[in-house]
Order: sequence, then C-alpha cells, then structure tokens
Amino acid sequence: MKFEEIRRICVVGAGNMGHQIALQAAICGYIVTCTDVNAETLKKADDFVNSYLPGRVEKGRLTAEQAKQARNNIRFVGSLDEAAAQADVVIEAATEVLALKRKIFAELDKIAPAHCILATNSSAIVSSKIADATQRPDKVVNMHFFNPALVMKLVEVVKGPHVSDETADLIMQLSKALQKVPVLLKKEVDGFLLNRIFAAISREAMWLLEMGVAEVEDIDNACVYGAGHPMGPFRLNDLTGLDLSYIMRMEKFRETGNPADLPNPRLVEHYMKGEYGEKTGKGWYDYSKKS
Repeated sequence: MKFEEIRRICVVGAGNMGHQIALQAAICGYIVTCTDVNAETLKKADDFVNSYLPGRVEKGRLTAEQAKQARNNIRFVGSLDEAAAQADVVIEAATEVLALKRKIFAELDKIAPAHCILATNSSAIVSSKIADATQRPDKVVNMHFFNPALVMKLVEVVKGPHVSDETADLIMQLSKALQKVPVLLKKEVDGFLLNRIFAAISREAMWLLEMGVAEVEDIDNACVYGAGHPMGPFRLNDLTGLDLSYIMRMEKFRETGNPADLPNPRLVEHYMKGEYGEKTGKGWYDYSKKS
C-alpha cells in the first residue's frame, strides 16, 4: 500500500483518547469511523464533536467549511464490523489490558482488508505481544498518541522485530499527515521514550510524598517553576487519569509478579474511591469547586 492510498481510518474505542484521535483524523481530511462497545461512550464522543468544531470556528482555528467537512468525515458506530470493514488503517485505543487488546486484534484481523495496518495506541504494551493474535504481524505496530490527542504533537512509532519497514514508514507518514511530530523507536522497550522518563520522575515524586518530604502541590510547583515543565507529575496524572495509571501498574505486576511493580498505596486509595482526576472532579487535586 502506498501512503496516498490511505483514506479510511477506523478508531476502536471512543473514550477520551479514541474520539480525539478520530476527530483529529477527520479534521485532517480522512474518512473516519469510530466504534465502541458502550453506547453511552459513543454518544458522549458524538456530542463532543458537535460542540468542539463550532468552538474552533468561533476561535478562528477552523473555517465554517472546514468544520462542516470534518463533521461529515466522522461517524460513531456500535459495530466493529461496520467500522473496520473498509479501513486502510485501524488505530486501537481500548483499555490497557493485554487480553482485551489481543481479542480485539484477532477480530480486526478477520474483518479488516488484507492491506490494512493495525495500530495500537497503547502507552505501555508493545505490539509484539499482540501481533501473533493476527495473520498479519508485519502490519501490527505501536502508534502512541499523547493526551489530549487533539493538542499534543508527539506520536511514538515503535518498530518491533515483527514490524515491516513499509508499515513503520507508512505510520510515520500518517502521523505527519495528522499534523503530529512522530519519533521512531528502532526497537521495543517498556514505556517507550517519554513514559520511561515520566515514570522515573513519577516514582521519585511518589517517594517524596510517601516519605512526607513535601506535599503534592509543592512537588508539582518544583517541577513547573524549577524544571520548566508545563505541569507537575501529580497534575499530569490527574489529566491522564489515575484509573489508567492503576490499570497499567496492575497489568505490569501481573506480568512480572514483582511487588515493586504494584501501584503506589496512595494511588490505590484514590482509585478505590473512584477519584480518577479531572474527569471525576477529584484526584490528587479537588476540581469540584472549579468551573
């Protein structure tokens, strides 16, 4: 497949990452079908598109015609078969659970055309753990966007040992066409590039909190006003979701059996209370009194 032949994109998962990836692709001119097993999630995603595009027009970021075309380019459907049957590229953005991703990719392999590339947006699971669930391992690749996907420019493309040069090159080109800045990892490594760096910072931040050295806000302020980070590790965690962090740590523990990989007790406490960050109104910070 030539890059110019990529016209239709399927996004699996209409949650925060999935529907933003889908909308970004639609804004960039691709025909996009986004699917999810949860009807309520699909409706929320559709409502988001209906509110986001007029807002971009009001701010002068899109013309009325561009917004109309983007709206026409994107559909939200409940059927995986309908979403992926004509796709040139599928981007999976489901929950960070390996067994679930393998199930989805096995289904996609039966539905999607033979030329279709199957990409995962996973922030932790390397595609070599998913590829053998399909009959096209050379076309299974990591394409990791960052949250919020409509804003963040970075995309990590990971060339595992099974990924063909053609697949890696096409996904690099597609990332640029989606107005992103892709970086290519020549080999698989847990956490990829940026999350490995973030993980080291987060571990140290958690240790400082647990040891009573400093509180959440002071640790974040040190990173922002001393290191020049746009936000501190706890504020960033509230943005990306404490539930995601918890699930990823538990998945890592199931893989290694190492107690050191278990989520931090303070994180577990927030998770069990349903305090996932901004989306629930409370996480490391309390957002309930803010507009």
